[in-house]
Amino acid sequence: MTAVASTSRSVPSRADRMRGTIWGQFVGDAACVGAHWIYDPEEIARRWPGGLRGFETPWPGHHHARRRSGDLTHYGDMALLLLESLVERNGFDAADFGRRFIEAVASPEYMGYRDKAMKGTLARYEAYVATHGPATFDHQQGAEDFEPATVSRLAPLVVAGLSDENVVDRHTRVTQDHPRALIYARYHARVLCALVDGHALADAFALATSALPTDGFGEELRVSLARVRGPLAGADVTDATRTLGQHCRLDQSLPAAIHAALSYPTDLRAAVLATARAGGDSAGRGAMIGAWLGASLGVGGVPAEWRTALAAHERIAALVERLVARA
Repeated sequence: MTAVASTSRSVPSRADRMRGTIWGQFVGDAACVGAHWIYDPEEIARRWPGGLRGFETPWPGHHHARRRSGDLTHYGDMALLLLESLVERNGFDAADFGRRFIEAVASPEYMGYRDKAMKGTLARYEAYVATHGPATFDHQQGAEDFEPATVSRLAPLVVAGLSDENVVDRHTRVTQDHPRALIYARYHARVLCALVDGHALADAFALATSALPTDGFGEELRVSLARVRGPLAGADVTDATRTLGQHCRLDQSLPAAIHAALSYPTDLRAAVLATARAGGDSAGRGAMIGAWLGASLGVGGVPAEWRTALAAHERIAALVERLVARA
């Protein structure tokens, strides 16, 4: 991994770590919107010969062609819905978040990309409603999907103090009813919890790893993390991401995100841009990286100009302060 010189930095307060993890999640997503889902790093270099700086505008024909610099991807859109639901309901309400999710995805006015979690969850909802009506739908029948839909929005749930495994599972099942998604979401929540509690970045990953099941998808993740900390530890982020996998599926995206975060543990901007240059599902990885490093460094470690560049900056700022004040 790239060596990063240590810098003197005051220890962030718990409240600033809370702010940092939410802001980091949003900027990590939005910074990658232009290059998102370009799988060839050489194509990224050709399109932006001066190098990626974050918040590039997608071009016509891109998956996010209707987005502009500062807009969130579909991951960020759903993260903002969760943040609003948590604040307005004063806690996690699966029915409320599920309703907001379904209404957004089903709306013809929604301008974002609809991924597998969105399409699959909407299909299951519509099939249920066609037979039983909407009143008894429990919003625990999400898509059979294990991409970053949940892990890309989990930071506000942790800040709200709702990192209990049962709550994380209920939140995950709103849009992803798959055992791999559950295991990886629990892991991500444990990392964020440890970071908000003040643990160092590497220690937070180690603590969460120690709690993984020793079989199935837990062992799968454990093996991948051993590669990140072992043979891939000195690798360039682009090379490591190609090796671990550039695709959306969590068994590729989460370990690759961890490698990028550990490569630049004191520089959120550098870590996010490194994962953007690596290609593939950079926005999903960017949201995770931003949340981890934002929690580790505090809100002061999240570039102020990136925060203000978000089109939803004022909306996010008001919600973050309300949530942190309660927490």
